[in-house]
Amino acid sequence: MKLLEIVEQDGIVGHYLSVLKELIAKRSIFAQQTGLSETASYLKEVFQAAGAQVILDESYAAPFVMATFASAKADAKTLIFYNHYDVQPADRDQIWTSDPFQLDIRDGYMYGRGVDDDKGHITARLTAIEKYRQAHGELPVNIIFIIEGAEESASVDLEKYLAKYRSTLVGADLLVWEQGIFNQKGQMEITGGTKGIVTFDASVKSANVDIHSKFGGNIDSSSWYLINALSSLRDASGKILVEGIYEDVVEPTEYEMDLVRQYAQLDQSHLQEVYELGLPLLTAHQDDLLKTLFFEPSLNIQGLQTGYQGQGVKTILPAEARAKLEVRLVPGMKPKKVFQQIQDQLVRNGFDQVQLTYTLGEEGYRSDMTAPAILNVIDLARQFSPEGVAVLPTTAGTGPMHQVFEALEVPIAAFGIGHPNSRDHGGDENVKIADYLTHINMIEELIRSYE
Repeated sequence: MKLLEIVEQDGIVGHYLSVLKELIAKRSIFAQQTGLSETASYLKEVFQAAGAQVILDESYAAPFVMATFASAKADAKTLIFYNHYDVQPADRDQIWTSDPFQLDIRDGYMYGRGVDDDKGHITARLTAIEKYRQAHGELPVNIIFIIEGAEESASVDLEKYLAKYRSTLVGADLLVWEQGIFNQKGQMEITGGTKGIVTFDASVKSANVDIHSKFGGNIDSSSWYLINALSSLRDASGKILVEGIYEDVVEPTEYEMDLVRQYAQLDQSHLQEVYELGLPLLTAHQDDLLKTLFFEPSLNIQGLQTGYQGQGVKTILPAEARAKLEVRLVPGMKPKKVFQQIQDQLVRNGFDQVQLTYTLGEEGYRSDMTAPAILNVIDLARQFSPEGVAVLPTTAGTGPMHQVFEALEVPIAAFGIGHPNSRDHGGDENVKIADYLTHINMIEELIRSYE
């Protein structure tokens, strides 16, 4: 069935697709400080129109929306949806085949910035609530949406909002995370964790001015100094050479390793094919690849800048060099502690001239995938995923899961409308219409399971 036919037959789906269209059109980008209040206010209107009690709180860096659909059942449990309305920029460095801020529906897909990450999940979940109420009347479970506006910038101030509203949110039965995917086999993935991250800038100034390169055998340059400093922090296999950095790592259980062995649709040949790799992988064996990706930290250079990059030749020793770096963290590791360990290691290695500046940090988290509420989600998912269900204790990406769990102490499960080529953060961000509709049905069934 084509989307137009579905919309014609199901007014609720059609209504919230129009809401999604409006949301996509709003350039709610925290990094550029644009569109946040406008988008949060629009969401307040949408949820109020749906019958929710809505709080719009603008106390901190980005407005926070909390929308509550209360059940009439005296003993009703609570289901929380965590989402965010901020999106990544869609600047000229990305290739889009249509306007990123206009919802484009074609060939079985929906395109637009935020259609997967994360505005499409908001409207799909709202659609499910409306469809359930239309068919059954009163909700059997309290449903609370918490929607932040700074997720793409390390969820600035989220912990303050969670602390402020903790008494309302604590004790929930389950929290459904912002998003998830159907993997390359068409299986619905249900994940329960994220890696953490710490990011920082490194800079070196070797002189007040660039120097003629004839002195290259006599005078050290910022370029070589920074390159050597960074090289001292990691060996050729990718192992981080920082004293004590692995001591806090929470090792995966054998059950967790078995889950990624069984369900992680990833191997060396797949990586080589997808990314057209020109360099060999750092991990030689499948188990090493999986353990490193899901359960071990990694040190990465995001960007490196120094010296002349223009046309032709400029024979200089650059006076300044800069780099942006990150460490992907796993449970047990604290961002600021890791940052300090790296600072200390550089001094021990003789690179005390490198100046580090902390930029952001989030801790890692892994859910207990045997929690009853998560097992219920897994069981329900089998109805909507004919190819099977892939259960993973964590993803390799990052997010504020640890913050949320620490504040609310609630089991967390992630599943959603994305697929391996949804291109979140990139050009032509997209979701399959079929997956969007499946998510609606899945959420409706999840609500029904609380009857």
